[in-house]
Amino acid sequence: MENRSDPSGTSRRGVIVWSVGLLGYVLAVLQRTSFGVAGLDAADRFGVSPAALSAFVFLQIAVYMAAQIPGGLLVDRLGARAVLVLASTLLAAGQLVLAFAPSLPVAVLARLLVGAGDGVILVAVLALVPRWFEARRVPLATQLTTIFSQVGQILSAVPFVALLHSAGWSPAFGTAAAASAIAAGLALAVVRNAPGGAWRPAPSLSLREIGGQLGAVWRRPGTRLGFFGHMGTQFSMMVFCLLWGVPYLVTAQGLSPGSAGALISLFVVATIVIGPVVGLLTMRHPLRRSWLVLGIIAADVVVWTAVLAFPGPAPRWLLVVLVVVLAAGGPGSVVGFDIARTANPSTNLGLAQSIVNLGGFTASLVVLAAMGGVMNALGGFTPDAFRIAWLVQYPVWAFAVACIVVTRRSARRLDAARGVVPRPLREVLAGSRTG
Repeated sequence: MENRSDPSGTSRRGVIVWSVGLLGYVLAVLQRTSFGVAGLDAADRFGVSPAALSAFVFLQIAVYMAAQIPGGLLVDRLGARAVLVLASTLLAAGQLVLAFAPSLPVAVLARLLVGAGDGVILVAVLALVPRWFEARRVPLATQLTTIFSQVGQILSAVPFVALLHSAGWSPAFGTAAAASAIAAGLALAVVRNAPGGAWRPAPSLSLREIGGQLGAVWRRPGTRLGFFGHMGTQFSMMVFCLLWGVPYLVTAQGLSPGSAGALISLFVVATIVIGPVVGLLTMRHPLRRSWLVLGIIAADVVVWTAVLAFPGPAPRWLLVVLVVVLAAGGPGSVVGFDIARTANPSTNLGLAQSIVNLGGFTASLVVLAAMGGVMNALGGFTPDAFRIAWLVQYPVWAFAVACIVVTRRSARRLDAARGVVPRPLREVLAGSRTG
C-alpha cells in the first residue's frame, strides 16, 4: 500500500510538489486558450475563415484526445514528474513556433504541439494528488487543481491580450512560451512522484496487454459514468472558452473586447467560488455524484435557451448568469474524475482518468467543428449565424444525459452487489437541513 501522506495530514512537501505541478497546468490552460482570445487577430494574421479557424482548434483538440491514452499509460509507467516535464516542454515549443509562424501550415504545426502537451499534463497533476494528499482530502484537492488552473484563463484574457495588442503577436506568444519553459525546469527540480520513494511504476505492457487493460478499465461502470458525466458538463464551457466565447460576445452580443475579457475573468472567479462547493458535496455525498452532474447540465440547457431566445443582444445580466453557469461546468466535469478514481485500482488511475477526460473533449471537438461549419455556411461572424450554431449543443446534451442514466443503473447494481446502497434522497436532504 502506498504511503499517500503523513499521519497528521498532507505534508508541506506534498503541497509544494502539487503547487509546482499546478503551475504547469495553469500555464497549460493559458496556452490552450490563448488562441481563442486571439481568434480575431489570428483570422486577420493568417487570412482564414471561421471554418478554417475552428479547424485550428479542431486539430489541437484532436491531438489532445490522441494523447490521452498514451499520456495515462506514461504516467502509470514513467511517473507524473517525467510527464510534467515533457508536457511543459511541448507547450513551450508550440507557442514559440506559433510566435514566429510565417504561414498557416507552420501555425497548424504549432497548435499540434500545444495540443500534445496540454493532452498529458492534467493526468500527470491528478496522479500526484492521491499520492501526496490524504484520501479524505483527494476530492477537494482535485477540485482545487482545476479551480486554480483557471487562473490561466485570466492570464490569457487580460495580460496576454494586453501584451498582444500593445507589443504584437510574436512578443505575446514568445512570452507565453518562456513561461512554460520555466515550468518544465521547476517540475524537474521539485516534483517527485510520491513521498519517500513509495511510487512504483506499472509494468511495461505489450500492445495486446494494453488493449486488454483498456477494455477492463472501460468495462467498469464507474469509468463509463465518469466519462459521460465529464462529457455532459464540460463541452459547453470548453467551446466557449477555447474559441467561440470572445468572438460571440464581441460580434453577436455587441460587447467591447475589454468587456468580453471582463466576463472571461468573471468566469474564473465563479469557478473559484463554485469549485469548493462541488468538492464538498462530492465528499459528503459520494453516492449522489451523478445528481450533481445532471443538475449542472440542466442549468446549462436552461440558461443557453434563455440567451438564444432573444432576437438581438441578450441583457447584460443574463450574459453574467450564462458565464456563471458555464463556470460550473469545470468543477462538474471534475466529478467525473472522482467517480472513475473510486471505481479503479491505483495501478490504473492514470489510464482511467485519461479515458474520462476524453468524454468532454470528444464532445468539444464535435461541437467546435459543427459550429465552424454552420457559421461558415451562414455568412461568418454574424449574430444569426452564432445563434444557429450554438444549437448544435442540444443533441450532445441529450446523448450525454441518456448515457449517464443508463450507466448509473449499472454502477448502482454493482454497488448493491457489494452491499453499498445509497440513502433515499429525501433522507439526505433532511439530514442536510438538520445537520
